[in-house]
Amino acid sequence: MTTEKSAPAEPAPVPGQGAQATTQPRRRGWIVFLRDVIVIILIAVLVSFLVKTFLVRSFYIPSGSMEETLHVDDRILVDEITPRFGAYERGDIVVFQDPGGWLPPSTEAARPPVVEAVEWVLSLVGLAAPDSDDHLVKRIIGMPGDHVVCCNAIGQITVNGVPIDESAYIQVPSGESAASRDPFDVVVPEESLWVLGDNRYSSKDSRYNTDQPGKGFVPMENVVGRAFLVTWPLDRFGLLDFHHDVFSGVPQEETAP
Repeated sequence: MTTEKSAPAEPAPVPGQGAQATTQPRRRGWIVFLRDVIVIILIAVLVSFLVKTFLVRSFYIPSGSMEETLHVDDRILVDEITPRFGAYERGDIVVFQDPGGWLPPSTEAARPPVVEAVEWVLSLVGLAAPDSDDHLVKRIIGMPGDHVVCCNAIGQITVNGVPIDESAYIQVPSGESAASRDPFDVVVPEESLWVLGDNRYSSKDSRYNTDQPGKGFVPMENVVGRAFLVTWPLDRFGLLDFHHDVFSGVPQEETAP
């Protein structure tokens, strides 16, 4: 008589073991997903930080000194490449740090640390511009070595002896025609700029800071970059006009009369 060998009995399932096996892959899936999201966010922040540091920065306009070209609370983008690899031209609109004494002392009340921290994080990626009040924006009128004088018989500024017609962009009060209420006669030092606001009678620019240590000139090392685009509000979105054609006839050096 032969006997059959019985197949080994399968172990009885432990209660809840199947549910646990299903839950663990799901949990690992969520962990991987969250990890990927965090990595993507960190990369985006890093790229934004590098762009803000080396390519473009965002600023808002705190005053009306550049109207009608720029309005109060306009958001602008500033090209940071020009200071490093390019050259400025007369007519460029530049953002620069206070050379000293141009801006009044800040009277803004201290804000809660949480607000400061959030704004600092947003500034890293260019979504906030907390230092806009510490900077100024003006138009370059005189480059290094230029002889800039105001005004000739018909109220025009001359650069190296050549009158410039700024009527396309400056704003003057009704009944006025001169490009500046206050006369000046300067020669721009090396590595410096002579800058004026487009709202010519309401701009505390180079003309009004000749009693400061820098004599009203802006050192090029103080220039953050050249403004080139209005990003906000949307109805004003567009490239800025530097009006280089206004200065096209100006020679590099003053010619003898």
